Amino acid sequence: MATPVKLYGPPMSTAVSRVLACLIEKDVDFQLVSVNMSKGEHRKPEFLKMQPFGQVPAFQDDSISLFESRCICRYICEKHADKGNKGLYGTNPLAKASIDQWLEAESQSFNPPSSILVFQLAFAPRMKLKQDPVAIKQNEDKLAKVLQVYEKRLGESRFLAGDEFSLADLSHLPNTQYLVTAANKAELFTSNKNVGRWWAEISSRDSWKKVVEMQKTAK
Repeated sequence: MATPVKLYGPPMSTAVSRVLACLIEKDVDFQLVSVNMSKGEHRKPEFLKMQPFGQVPAFQDDSISLFESRCICRYICEKHADKGNKGLYGTNPLAKASIDQWLEAESQSFNPPSSILVFQLAFAPRMKLKQDPVAIKQNEDKLAKVLQVYEKRLGESRFLAGDEFSLADLSHLPNTQYLVTAANKAELFTSNKNVGRWWAEISSRDSWKKVVEMQKTAK
């Protein structure tokens, strides 16, 4: 029996939860290894061997170590192409290219403003840090413009990369979950008809529901 892959980091991390959703979609056995960041475990030499930047997640597959959640997801899909959701990263070059371009859109256009909003609205209050209303307003405006592009795209296809759920959609789940449920910013998404429909569909997938349960258990 194959040794389960190891994913290092807390499920509350948006990057860790991205990989968790991918592992569950692909039906890959895994072990989630706790990393106590408040105690500096992510700065220990043994962890830095896997993740030289001292961030989560880190990922191990036998002797292979990887970091950066989107790259880990691609690796999982390529290695386990015949397991679980077979089309998660496409089944031909054109499908992969379409998924990759929307993954880049998520990484370069969606993630920067949404990550700032997640920190300011969801995490800063928990950490008893002062919120920055200027940063919140600026990044709400930036995210709203990105979602206008998504609204048009999702009027043309069921999901971002086409008519099948893919990594492109999955990658949006972590930040959007926090904005909708913890930051009380659901209207950013639901005010757009197609985006709201898309979010309702992708967030109701069994894989993501399992990740959310893991997050609740870890609190």
